[in-house]
Amino acid sequence: MDATCGNGKDTLLLADLVGPTGRVWAFDIQETAIQRTAERLQAADLLSRVTLLAAGHEQMATLVTEPVQGVVFNLGWLPGGERTIVTTTPTTLTALQAALQLLAPGGLLLVVCYPGHAGGDHEAAAVEAWCSSLPPRSWFVWRMGQLNVGPKAPFCLVIQDGRPPVGN
Repeated sequence: MDATCGNGKDTLLLADLVGPTGRVWAFDIQETAIQRTAERLQAADLLSRVTLLAAGHEQMATLVTEPVQGVVFNLGWLPGGERTIVTTTPTTLTALQAALQLLAPGGLLLVVCYPGHAGGDHEAAAVEAWCSSLPPRSWFVWRMGQLNVGPKAPFCLVIQDGRPPVGN
């Protein structure tokens, strides 16, 4: 699942990874993002693998009802779009909690945080605090970021469901 499809690069990667029998759900509140993602998928002949949802990621619990192997969040704003339309802490935290509930055993949740924009620092701190509160026996959480840059640089949080994957 792509919780913030933006220009469709992550959605395209996910559509390729799931293969011809897989399914990707891609969310965005901006029609421009949905259109750009659809165009990118169509050009790669992968649109049939994706359900594009013109909805906020906080609605994923009601719009996706089956387990998923992975969820990607790329927080902030649409690259090349209006920078005043951004992800927000309340909807992001709601969506993250829903994503945990949808993850299949052994599934991965990836969150790219951008503390360098207005409000991004608050959102990134809240997401980190939320991740830190996850029970370590159930969830493995890693923070990855470049060490030789300032504190406003983007970083990635990786959360893995601690249950063994089905079939192992």
